[in-house]
Amino acid sequence: MQNAFQLSFVVPLYNEAQNMPELKTRMQSLLASLPMPAELVLVDDGSTDQTPQLMSNWALEDARIQAVFLSRNHGHQLAITAGLKMANGKFAVMILDGDLQDAPELIHAFVQKMQEGYEVVYGIRTNRKEPWYKRLAYYSFYRIMQQFGNIQLPPDSGDFALLSRKVVDYLNLLPEQNRYLRGMRAWIGFKQIGIPYERNERFAGSSKYTFKRLLDLAYSGLFNFSTFPIKFITRLGIASILVSLFYLVYVLIEKFVYGNVPTGFTALLMAIILFSGVQLISLGIIGEYVLRIHQQSQGRPLFIIDKVIKDQSLINGQELLP
Repeated sequence: MQNAFQLSFVVPLYNEAQNMPELKTRMQSLLASLPMPAELVLVDDGSTDQTPQLMSNWALEDARIQAVFLSRNHGHQLAITAGLKMANGKFAVMILDGDLQDAPELIHAFVQKMQEGYEVVYGIRTNRKEPWYKRLAYYSFYRIMQQFGNIQLPPDSGDFALLSRKVVDYLNLLPEQNRYLRGMRAWIGFKQIGIPYERNERFAGSSKYTFKRLLDLAYSGLFNFSTFPIKFITRLGIASILVSLFYLVYVLIEKFVYGNVPTGFTALLMAIILFSGVQLISLGIIGEYVLRIHQQSQGRPLFIIDKVIKDQSLINGQELLP
């Protein structure tokens, strides 16, 4: 039956049991209203609540639902990646979050734009209903990427997007471990357009994106799609040399013009702290690149699928291996 699907929805889920009933109600209504046959690919990212059971029940009662269960918590970006691998939609694939902050009903406007010839239609968040410090962090990150990135990352866009089958196939070919999907989407290119929308609050529960996970995601975006960090080391080194030269000129003027040589422990301590800090920052930035090279060279699969419920049948993950 999966060969008949023209449209796929990919929804990564991690401990979203509280949102599942509302997600089910809205998606069933949406699937029934679409002019083309569509499927829903639910990806469990190692949930520890009732999410896997609710997914299983839904997939076993509806052949349009595909439930993918990862072997452990691989993270949001890899859960989406797994969903893109399993999606069968021949026309396009839409990425949603299970917290319903991004309204799935916007699919109609997205499909209309794709029918006009666009390969990627992404959402642009015009109003985030989140704490001010998160809004400030998001705003700052996108502006930094605009200034220093080597791709044109649309400001205030997220993973919420409709991707043509062509773009999904190219995304599935990219093997990088530290994935930043919205950056990869921009890097692929083709004709893209954004649709502004007001992002809702979570329907229920709390965000699973901790500060550490958000920082890791920002690191992946900055280190994967910008040369700024490595160039920053050079600029920091030049700045340190200039500071040293200015201080040297100051010492020489004091000695030969005023006959007074600055002395004291404070100046020495300041110089040691300054240059030690520069060295540690430089090593840290180089270490980030070395870590990514190490992870990529290991050649591990991006994710491991435990089992899949497809066409109301249970399939062991090992049977999906080529």
